[in-house]
Amino acid sequence: MAERTCLAVVLAAGEGTRMRSALPKVMHPIGSQSLLSHVLRAVARAGATECCVVVGPDHAALETETARFFPNAGIARQMQRLGTAHAVLAARTMLERGFDDILVVFADTPLIRAETLERLRVAVADGAAVAVAGFAPEDPTGYGRLIAANGRLLAIREHNDASDAERKIGLCNGGLMALDGRHALTLLDQIGNANAKQEFYLTDAVALANQAGLRAVAVEVEEDDVRGVNTKAQLAETEGLLQQRLRKAALEAGVTMIAPETVFLSADTKLASDVTIEPYVVFGPGVTIESKAVIHAFSHLAGAHVGEGASIGPYARLRPGARIGKNARVGNFVEVKEAVLEDGAKANHLAYIGDGRVGEGANVGAGTIFCNYDGASKHRTEIGKGAFIGSNSALVAPVTIGDGAYVGSGSVITDDVPADALALGRVRQVVKEGWASRLRSLKAAGKKDRG
Repeated sequence: MAERTCLAVVLAAGEGTRMRSALPKVMHPIGSQSLLSHVLRAVARAGATECCVVVGPDHAALETETARFFPNAGIARQMQRLGTAHAVLAARTMLERGFDDILVVFADTPLIRAETLERLRVAVADGAAVAVAGFAPEDPTGYGRLIAANGRLLAIREHNDASDAERKIGLCNGGLMALDGRHALTLLDQIGNANAKQEFYLTDAVALANQAGLRAVAVEVEEDDVRGVNTKAQLAETEGLLQQRLRKAALEAGVTMIAPETVFLSADTKLASDVTIEPYVVFGPGVTIESKAVIHAFSHLAGAHVGEGASIGPYARLRPGARIGKNARVGNFVEVKEAVLEDGAKANHLAYIGDGRVGEGANVGAGTIFCNYDGASKHRTEIGKGAFIGSNSALVAPVTIGDGAYVGSGSVITDDVPADALALGRVRQVVKEGWASRLRSLKAAGKKDRG
């Protein structure tokens, strides 16, 4: 398909009122990415030369999201919602540029796969003027039926308009469509609005193609490819289906998951072979895990890179900017944000490491805190190679701990520590013999007087 040019028209103008949310429907996420972004990625992988997203009059957020995932995409505005054909024609300026293939997809069908779109393009390349995605649901009630004969698609009949014989047809309209660019505008411009809703229906392109002696075909696809999202319940259901896909792909790539159904991945999670993921791990966006790393149970990662053979968790949190080196260890109840743990570094338990660097082979003891925020600005903490930070220490940034230096437990460090030095920043212990017993005696005497 590389030699054929293709314009993908992504329809994203619909409101999200049934979502009961101020957020535009197609901006709701599954797999940590918006519905729209999933569709944009699919059309790009299907070889779309260019893309035009049709939005409503007040959808600036959609324009920003489109630029993130398809920087060269055009934006068209459908000022009035007068049907699907009317929405496609909002992209007329780009349609007039003469593409070989026109793909029409919906921004609320996030499970659409590139290979499915490619099959529609192949049908057009093989001579069809119109190729429609069809699917066979268990219960076709309510869906438009694809009326076909002798390998040709003759019409799309809405359920309410279908005869009893037509309602027995199991192949239903999935909405996605590919058009031959040579005929697309002619067919679209002929579509009228002589229907109950007085809207311009894209499905009428099938009958018009047949009237013009052109060929229309149905391409059967999986139901999930055309599954739309209109409610929060459908959003949750679609999230579950996406997670099944992502887990299956990870397992097939050599990732070990002890309880896959408890692991939640983002669409862009990158897992090398021989990674092990224990139960109840959540991956937010932007995570890469290198080979032989182990992510222990109940950990949460987002925007992080974990090196080969590293160990994370259990109950660890890696926030954006966390970079964990080869064979490094981040243990239970440790949080890392915008910080690097170099190869072999350790923070085994109960620590906060933010805006800093822990050098190769260094050890951060339990209860250690990087005091990185002064109420106005963030500051960095640098810990050198092989340094040892004793438990319950507070490192007040900006501060540097030199290579091989030692910070005594319970210290508050406000000044730089030279290499191989010992730093102590705590009040000297005072012991008062017999103090506790005298206190108890005084308390007992007070109770007796009150009695």
